[in-house]
Amino acid sequence: MTAAACGPVDGTVEVMDPGVPGERPARCVAVVGASEKVFAGHFPGFAIFPGVCVVEYVQRGALATLPEREPGGRWVLAAVESSRFLSPVYPGDELTSEYVWSRKDGAVRCRASAATGRGPAAQIRLRFENRDARGAEAGAGERRDQGRGADADDHRR
Repeated sequence: MTAAACGPVDGTVEVMDPGVPGERPARCVAVVGASEKVFAGHFPGFAIFPGVCVVEYVQRGALATLPEREPGGRWVLAAVESSRFLSPVYPGDELTSEYVWSRKDGAVRCRASAATGRGPAAQIRLRFENRDARGAEAGAGERRDQGRGADADDHRR
């Protein structure tokens, strides 16, 4: 099984083990090709894979291994809750990622770690939400109003 999407990276993520929640983590692998378009500007003469691209590969693997799929649901990335980059990723590296899943308040979260043959490369926490057509519209309005206080209410009158 592979996962590919439109985004800042060209390659695909292959699911090596879908995992079993509470027993063993899911595991994916992606090869960072030397032909990735981001290498043209990051950095000429000394190519380093940008952190946002590592997050993209991890996010693609997370979607491919999401343990809970509800009928009619559309799971989307709601937040990158944290990211910590531990070592660089270079052209030709095999990026292996592992996912530990949890569920809280209607969202599904994963703690992901990414590594190359040289060792740990990143630790990333992602949150996914199930957005059916009705929920996406309602949720978008709620998010826009969060943090506005009384001004948000005044604007609607």
